[in-house]
Amino acid sequence: MNLTKLYLWTVALSCGLLMAACSDNEEKVVEKKTQPVELKCEKPAYLKAGDKVALISPSYFTPMENVEKTAEVIRSWGLEPVVGPNVGKVVDGRYAGTVAERVSDIRWALNDPSIKAIICNRGGYGTIQLIDQLTMAELKASPKWLVGFSDITTLHGLLTRAGVMSMHGTMSSFLAKDGKDVTSTSMRDLLMGKVPCYELPAHQQNIVGKASGVLVGGNLCTFAPNLGSQADATLGKDIILFVEEVEESMHNIDRQMRVLQMNGVLDRCKGVVLGEFTDCGTEFTYESVEAMLHELLKGYNIPVLCGFPAGHGDVNLPLVMGANVTMDVRTDGATLQFNIDGEQHEVKTADITAPATPATVRMRLAGKTE
Repeated sequence: MNLTKLYLWTVALSCGLLMAACSDNEEKVVEKKTQPVELKCEKPAYLKAGDKVALISPSYFTPMENVEKTAEVIRSWGLEPVVGPNVGKVVDGRYAGTVAERVSDIRWALNDPSIKAIICNRGGYGTIQLIDQLTMAELKASPKWLVGFSDITTLHGLLTRAGVMSMHGTMSSFLAKDGKDVTSTSMRDLLMGKVPCYELPAHQQNIVGKASGVLVGGNLCTFAPNLGSQADATLGKDIILFVEEVEESMHNIDRQMRVLQMNGVLDRCKGVVLGEFTDCGTEFTYESVEAMLHELLKGYNIPVLCGFPAGHGDVNLPLVMGANVTMDVRTDGATLQFNIDGEQHEVKTADITAPATPATVRMRLAGKTE
């Protein structure tokens, strides 16, 4: 065999082995497909007068003036605010401390038995850096309410996977206004055991149906990158997926939802709750983000509830993440109920209004601008 033939034979053999290896790898990927996990979350105790509430900054920094005003609001509720040791620090222009400092404040709040709830000061960006710094054991060792939204979605995912319910709700950046708006008082009431049963008006992009499951999700561009991590609560069986976004293009929202679809998340959904899509793009001819997502979700034969007032809009009603919920979407409206103990009361979202927040303020609080 001359050298030319030997070379061609070697190349052919190598290609054959490579194809076989690729084929083997494909089979292995199928065999090792991630299996759903069982989500069973404990509800932290509701607060009572005199309880301590920690204020921490796991993401971007918040001016101390806002933190101090929030502390005043919490005192007016009959609770005792305590500020995290590292709150007020600024690293790299935006972060509220180093990764170690931000994790330290979370541990401080979790480990102090006198602290009964944790309110995050702000979202922005940074919690993805904390995922591998916290263990499931320490997150579930002393269940207590953690409140926040936006980038705090990552912490909700971590707690849900650890088996602890948490609250998607307003933060210090908004509480500092005066704490008397319906968003703030609804969060306060839920912390103290007054559990809402939400009644919503009809929405043309709703998909009718009834379903129960564990509520997971939050800010789409925060939780989608966490797929496969220990903060990935979408890995749960029989989930109700909540999604909201702020100032994202339609194509990026579609991209993130397709990522969820390709990873089997939508197959595990019993229902979907679409919250606020605040100041999001209109580059396609869909009349709304909800209309675009309707097209994606309609083939799954699950109920879809649109227009829930939670997220980055002017009204941000609290949701209990990790709780079993029941959604009932009808042609004349919808309900969302938390199947947990507490003083149940009806909340008609159509009756709730709030003064408009300037878009520049929303963007800054969301960490989208300086």
